[in-house]
Amino acid sequence: MKKVFFLFAFVSFFNSSFGQDSKNKIEINTHPSDHFLIQFSSDHWTAAPDSIQSRIKSISRGANFYFMIDKPFASNKHFSVAFGGGVGTSSIFFNKLSVGVNGTKPVLAFDKLDSTNHFKKYKLTTCFLELPVEMRFSSNPANPDKSIKGAIGVKVGTLVNAHSKGKTLQNASDNTINEFTEKTSSKSYFNTTRVMATARIGYGNFSLFGAYNLNTMFKDKVAANMKLLQLGLTISGL
Repeated sequence: MKKVFFLFAFVSFFNSSFGQDSKNKIEINTHPSDHFLIQFSSDHWTAAPDSIQSRIKSISRGANFYFMIDKPFASNKHFSVAFGGGVGTSSIFFNKLSVGVNGTKPVLAFDKLDSTNHFKKYKLTTCFLELPVEMRFSSNPANPDKSIKGAIGVKVGTLVNAHSKGKTLQNASDNTINEFTEKTSSKSYFNTTRVMATARIGYGNFSLFGAYNLNTMFKDKVAANMKLLQLGLTISGL
């Protein structure tokens, strides 16, 4: 029921945004200020135990996509508040480690696979439906493409999917046993609500961004109090 309500609110928001009168549409169209945000990130788990951290590959990554409405302050056009909706994803890649997302035990299992069969490529992916809010600054609001920009904010999300995925089964000697893919999905160990603090700074349509979990990724006592940190590039426009 919570997911249905969240999705209904999400859809209603966009319907109301696009259903404004013609005057408001003109105001939005004549104020191009990062209505679309596309983000690519390098992803990291903070506070992860050494037994897990040492198995996380540096190629772990994420991608986020948002549509946002920008409302400049009447008293100072250099500042605005923006809000909207979108999707945030994260994929953490592991080396010879499995994550028992579909387990039934009280604690989430992270199993080392050094001396047994394992997947050559293995990752844990999460996908959240998110509502971001930003307080923005633009040094040149009349010409955003030639403006220094900065923003701080927060985004709240609800978990849509969590799954592990392994490709190419190998034996302990790293010899291929079978070329197949295994995918396991379950949200039972995860906090289904996520709150992240966000910040970005850049010039024109490009900026560097950071996002950090304010709550833990996993439920209480299921795993260590790990949090997601994303650092990367934002491409914005329109």
